[in-house]
This record gives sequence, C-alpha cells and structure tokens, in this order.
Amino acid sequence: MNHPIPALIAGLLLGFGAFAAPAPTDPGNELFAMSFNLRYASENPPNAWPARRPVMRACIESVAPDLIGTQEGVYRQLKDLASDLPGYDWIGLGRDGGSRGEFMAVFYRKDRFEPMAYDHFWLSDTPETMGSSTWGHSNRRMVTWVRFKNRSTGLEFFFWNTHLDHANQTAREKAAALILERSKKLDAALPFLLVGDFNAEAGNNKAYDILVRPDAFADAWKGAPEVRGPKVNTFHNYQGEIANDRRIDWILHRGPVSVRAVQVVTYSRMGQYPSDHFPVAAWVKLGP
Repeated sequence: MNHPIPALIAGLLLGFGAFAAPAPTDPGNELFAMSFNLRYASENPPNAWPARRPVMRACIESVAPDLIGTQEGVYRQLKDLASDLPGYDWIGLGRDGGSRGEFMAVFYRKDRFEPMAYDHFWLSDTPETMGSSTWGHSNRRMVTWVRFKNRSTGLEFFFWNTHLDHANQTAREKAAALILERSKKLDAALPFLLVGDFNAEAGNNKAYDILVRPDAFADAWKGAPEVRGPKVNTFHNYQGEIANDRRIDWILHRGPVSVRAVQVVTYSRMGQYPSDHFPVAAWVKLGP
C-alpha cells in the first residue's frame, strides 16, 4: 500500500490523533476502508470549508485509506478534495440529480481498484426515481454503490455507501430494510462492505437491528480483535473527543471479510477539525 506522504511526516501527524497502520509488503486483498461525513461546504466561520479543507486533506493523507465512503459533500467540495488527493478517483451523483445536492461519493485508490459497475438508488418507495422522498423525511436520501476489482489479485467486491435520515426514525427503518432487501439480490460469495452515516446509534436503534444480524451484516467494530485509539462519539459537532462511544457512523460487512482492526480517527490541527464527524476506519481482509 503506497502512502502519499513520507513516513516521517505521517509520524508527526499522528500527534494530532490519527493513526497510520503499517502496510503489509504486499497488501493483496487487505484494504483500509473509511466512512467519513465531510460536513457540507459552508462558508460560515469558524468551520468554513476553506478553513477545513487543508485539515481534511492532512487527515486523509495521514491514514491513507484505500476506500472512502463520504457523506454530505457537495460538488465543488468533492472537486476540491479530488484535486487535493490525486491518488484517488471518485464516483458519485448529487441526491437531487446531477451535481445538485449532497453526494454519497465513493473515493478509491485508482492504482489498486478498478470500478466494474456502479449505480445509485434512492431511499424511498420509488428507489429508481431520482430525488424521490416518500417516507416523510425532508431530505432526499440515497445509496451509491460500486462493484470493484482489485487490480493485483482480480478479486471483486461490493462497496455501498449511504446516509440515513437525521430526524425520521420510520424513514431510517424503511431505508435499512430497503438496503437489506437489495443487498440480498447480490452474489453472497463476494465480499461486501456497507458504510455510511446512519444517524442511529449502533446497538441502540431498530435500523441497526434490521441490518446487523446473523443472516445480514456484521458490525466491523463489534467483531474487531483490536480497537485502536479512543472510544468516542463519531459525531462531535466540532467539540472534539466525547468519551461516550456512540457510533452513528458504521462500517458493516458480509460474506468473506475478516476484520483486523478498527478506529475512530480523531484528527485535528491547531484546534480545527476537518468535519463535525470523526471518520470511522476498518482494516480488513477480503476473501478466504
């Protein structure tokens, strides 16, 4: 796994709350996945996008994920991020269609992975209708999914990214059920990662119970042999580490996936956080 900054700089950045996992000599089917609610690009200080942008770049470079499921990013913000991270490409669509509205964009290391197929669907009774919202939630919600191929091993796997509603519990539950229903139509023999901001506390919400069960998905956090870093809330509203271990941002998996470690990445620089969420990370191996 190639890191985009020298190891010395990465080590210095660790003092601000990040952790760079030692990369295996040949990563094979091991990868580092992350879910990151970027917080949309506001111009309002003290957390305006121009102030957060260089910190977000440094945060991502310090841990060097292979795949990032992002939430809330708007088009110009995602273009900025792509410019700042030239080792990545990305796939996404605005939730209102085209470049309009927030994206569930998927960033990936273009040297490691090739998209074989991708698409989007909306979390509603009419999932193929762009921008649809039928469950009483005011914001449109959606899924961006990609079927990737590992360029070095040929292994294919699914990576789905979503953002459930922040206010409507019924909409969260229906969204979880729709995601589960659609996921069951895919080849169960292929590794599957589902990431996102679920706006529901892991282990304490019915939406979680719908998705996390023996015949559906497993929670990477629950099954990891190693939890790196502090156990803190993933949503912190720019307040920093809150030691309550409330995770509304999850990494779930299905099929032949084994989890090596997980972490909430609590990166900041000079009091500036890259977002009002901490990214959640998982080091996993795909395949048998």
